[in-house]
Amino acid sequence: MFNSLSDRLTATFKNLKGKGRLTEADVDATVREIRRALLDADVAVPVVREFTAAVKERALGLEVSEALNPGQQVVKIVNEELQNILGGQTRRIRMAKSGPTIIMLAGLQGAGKTTLAGKLGKWLKGQGHRPLLVASDLQRPNAVTQLKVVGERAGVPVFAPHPGTTSEFDDPTGDPVQVARDGVAQARARLHDVVIVDTAGRLGIDEALMAQARDIRDAVQPDEVLFVIDAMVGQDAVNTAQAFNEGVDFTGVVLSKLDGDARGGAALSVASVTGKPIMFASTGENVDDFEQFHPDRMASRILDMGDVLTLIEQAEKQWDRAEAEKMARKFTDQEDFTFEDFLAQMQQLRKMGSMKKMLMMMPGAAGMREQLENFDEREIDRVEAIVRSMTPHERVAPKIINGSRRARIAKGSGVTVSEVNQLMERFAQAQKMMKRLAQGKGVPGMPAGIPGMPGGGGGAGGGKKGKGKSSAKKGGSRSGNPAKRAQENAALEQQRKQKAPAGSAFGAGQAQPDPADLNLPKGFEKFLGK
Repeated sequence: MFNSLSDRLTATFKNLKGKGRLTEADVDATVREIRRALLDADVAVPVVREFTAAVKERALGLEVSEALNPGQQVVKIVNEELQNILGGQTRRIRMAKSGPTIIMLAGLQGAGKTTLAGKLGKWLKGQGHRPLLVASDLQRPNAVTQLKVVGERAGVPVFAPHPGTTSEFDDPTGDPVQVARDGVAQARARLHDVVIVDTAGRLGIDEALMAQARDIRDAVQPDEVLFVIDAMVGQDAVNTAQAFNEGVDFTGVVLSKLDGDARGGAALSVASVTGKPIMFASTGENVDDFEQFHPDRMASRILDMGDVLTLIEQAEKQWDRAEAEKMARKFTDQEDFTFEDFLAQMQQLRKMGSMKKMLMMMPGAAGMREQLENFDEREIDRVEAIVRSMTPHERVAPKIINGSRRARIAKGSGVTVSEVNQLMERFAQAQKMMKRLAQGKGVPGMPAGIPGMPGGGGGAGGGKKGKGKSSAKKGGSRSGNPAKRAQENAALEQQRKQKAPAGSAFGAGQAQPDPADLNLPKGFEKFLGK
């Protein structure tokens, strides 16, 4: 959603790279570009003014002027100020000390409250809670039916004693306040520790909507009132948020449809305008596309710094620990990486969700956004089909896959033989790399001496065969003249022989020094005896 804002800010910061000192003109130009980027992203004007004023004040202060890298310091300031307008700290649900925790959802019709109720229920269930969904939206046609379907997909029970309105011609006859009250009682009786109350919305703000929301709030006394807002709505999002804040005094904000392609800046303005934190975000259509909102991580995403922490959390949640330990043992024992291992790793990745979303969380992903947008998720399905078309023996011994076998595999997986050949080539490269890493030789083509990389890369990009062999030896000549290099290496070898006698790699056989010349502590001579 924030691709345009991210691109504009990244381009602005490129102009600051390499500058040892920032003048006031540099700061003014940077702040001006930031202001334009925020306004183009539909961020509320008062929020833009406050944000740019804070950035300019800090950028012109000692914080930047005394920094070793002023450009990076400005990026750090912008990152911190972005976190502030997004709410500052991560806000978590306040759980009730006794009885079930009651969460009430409020917002306009079409904001995605009903779908979000199911997503929140599944998320809480994954946290170890026993949630119950309560269908108090008796006004919108088929709202109760939709909540039942969503609850079934999420694996969360739904309390729906009244069918609600089934068509636009029906008049709502049930009492949503009583349904909410009975739902809380049902949760207490069946030992549910969280109750999520789905309420009705309108196409616009009106007094009847606010009155009903206030009545439900007064009846069930919720611990949290979450305002659900469509992140694709423009500047009207700020006005709607202010109206709901005055009407029901919500405690937190949930952004829905955050995966859309709208500018989305207005939704980010809500936290700053209302003073209420953004607590959750809905990032897709599936019930699993839901995450807790972290202001610091979202700021990093906007500035193209990535969101590795969220990526790690998703991996820890979905990754099979036993499978990971099995792969670690194979790596330690230097066993061959097989297609069976490859298939298992692919299945683990698929559990984490969209590959495209995961790659977009990596730092610098904005620079390859076009390639990621063109990435076809079905390519993974095709690769998996190729591997599954192999026999068990072919998966563990891919060297036996000859031309006729490749033709059979291509026919069985519905691809061409060339696609099978390409996969085999990529897999062979992956096998070699895994084997080199297991042996501590590093990645091919990677120069030696890089911190954290075992061994050196010798191989790729080395020029003519044999070039630089003598210079690879420690202390060897680096002359470009072969004759001169051989002469200098011979002289160095002669010096080594003079220092250490033959057959004595550690100096054995050399004349032993006199203990009196070593200036040792008194009485230490007895430890040097034969």
